[in-house]
Amino acid sequence: MAVITRLPLHHNRHFYPIIGPPLPLSKLPQRPSFFRNSPVTPLRKFSLTPLLCSVPDQYLQSSSEAGSRSIVGDLLDYLNESWTQFHATAVQRSEDKISENEICVLMRVHYCPNVWEAKENEISILCIFWGGGEVDNENHSSQLMNMLPPFMRPTHLFQILIESEAKRQLIAAGFQLLNENEEWDLRPGGRYLFTRNMSSLVAFAIGEKYNVGNGFHVIAAHTDSPCLKLKPKSAASKSGFLMVNVQTYGSGLWHTWFDRDLSVAGRVIVKASDGSFLHKLVKVKRPLLRVPTLAIHLDRTVNKDGFKPNLETHLIPLLAIKLEESSSEVKEKSAPLSSRAAHHPLLMQVLSDELRCGIDDIMSIELNVCDTQPSCLGGGNDEFIFSGRLDNLASSYCALRALIDSCQSNGDLSSEHAIRMVALFDNEEVGSDSVQGAGAPTMFQAMRRIISCLVHEYVGEGAFERAIRQSFLVSADMAHGVHPNFMDKHEEHHRPELQKGLVIKHNANQRYATSGITAFLFKEVGRIHNLPTQEFVVRNDMGCGSTIGPILASGVGIRTVDCGIAQLSMHSVREICGKEDIDIAYKHFKAFYQTFSSVDRKLNVD
Repeated sequence: MAVITRLPLHHNRHFYPIIGPPLPLSKLPQRPSFFRNSPVTPLRKFSLTPLLCSVPDQYLQSSSEAGSRSIVGDLLDYLNESWTQFHATAVQRSEDKISENEICVLMRVHYCPNVWEAKENEISILCIFWGGGEVDNENHSSQLMNMLPPFMRPTHLFQILIESEAKRQLIAAGFQLLNENEEWDLRPGGRYLFTRNMSSLVAFAIGEKYNVGNGFHVIAAHTDSPCLKLKPKSAASKSGFLMVNVQTYGSGLWHTWFDRDLSVAGRVIVKASDGSFLHKLVKVKRPLLRVPTLAIHLDRTVNKDGFKPNLETHLIPLLAIKLEESSSEVKEKSAPLSSRAAHHPLLMQVLSDELRCGIDDIMSIELNVCDTQPSCLGGGNDEFIFSGRLDNLASSYCALRALIDSCQSNGDLSSEHAIRMVALFDNEEVGSDSVQGAGAPTMFQAMRRIISCLVHEYVGEGAFERAIRQSFLVSADMAHGVHPNFMDKHEEHHRPELQKGLVIKHNANQRYATSGITAFLFKEVGRIHNLPTQEFVVRNDMGCGSTIGPILASGVGIRTVDCGIAQLSMHSVREICGKEDIDIAYKHFKAFYQTFSSVDRKLNVD
């Protein structure tokens, strides 16, 4: 599907792919109850500008690279949209940036799933169906909006159809959105997802031949990255500057955040006109903040002694020049803004402009500081991806796409005996011990609920326990590629290279969950599909990092392999990985879903 397997788009080219109909999420015979009392809202202009996808022309024109072209181009789009873990999991994209094709998909899925027979000119079909007549091909979006009934116009449409990077793609592919607070009704052959805290996500597809006690085939990754976060009271002033107080999240290479064009993104709680509270995402795309370095003339020994900033006093972004105000202006402004004194009024004004709400309507904010430079291809042969947050959105996206594409056709689950699953967690960079982290029982609670829904007349014992013993988890997190300037930091015989395939991580002290058995099974999947793999162990005289793999493996005893895409500059504000490795990871993950059942049956250990 084009909304999932979107072709990379040239800059300044007017190309809008036609999207085929996804499977319906639900059949709504009449106007949904949540729209019945919705007031008429003014129409907005819709832009047809495609998402940024920095793929050069020569790359697009190479037919021999058609497979990697799609996944790499879409990954760049995903990275450019996903400034925070919230945006990566469940973005509510700006209303003025949805295309007419995406509107068609959303309307088709939720309102008229049975009327979509034609593959082309779906805009005209939709407009005629809703009482429109002919449509001007040069002005699809605005005419489409004008022809929609009042209860389906933009504001209300976006209140219920979440436009997201992970969630949007799953919904558009036919996955049904579940709520952890409600009862589930699941069936073999069905595809489902749910989110928690809007920063973790679990999606799964049930094989049509599933029997109680069969296992789960899971790829797990994390959505968070090291960054700066605004403190609860961020407003500060120094030497005539408005400053924004921040705290460090995770173990970042903090010196790389100096002299970058920074901004803010995250989520806010907004008070609605009826007194209720709304959860909204926000992203200020223009450069808003900067952490300047000290000139070498004032720090003559920095190149000899090293750059050693104090993270409390030196890592404070500038927001603006502090303007002098008359006493009357100060008195006039202090009253209404007193409840917002924790943050600069200027920052609150920027947020209110983005959210199109009043400053006093913003009740709470949770914001990350983000680098504004877009993700792109680079290198002499465009072989690299330069981007922030590759750790670990690259793994998350490859896993997501692999699940979607492994079960997008009607027959893809017809011979599957297991349940295919993706689990994306928050807070890995700080230990995973949170309600939305891998340390919480989110995934295993979901597994137990899934089995409970599918038992029906089954009266045997230990259904969940037997399912766990037949399950297999791929813990996908970026790996340390060998650095050409620091080769001695790697063990001599285990130096993963970029563009050479997924890296299987080993550690005798169980910092990684890989065993000889799980490594063999995962490599066997790759061997069958001619996909290369590499091995990594840390030097004995160096400490070893860890992943969510050991946390999940020890949670209930699920077989686990730790693997990742090789990269450089891990935890920098700007990281590097190989373009071909994205394609290899995607293919390996997809092959895992499609063939692991047959591979696993060939080996009996216990």
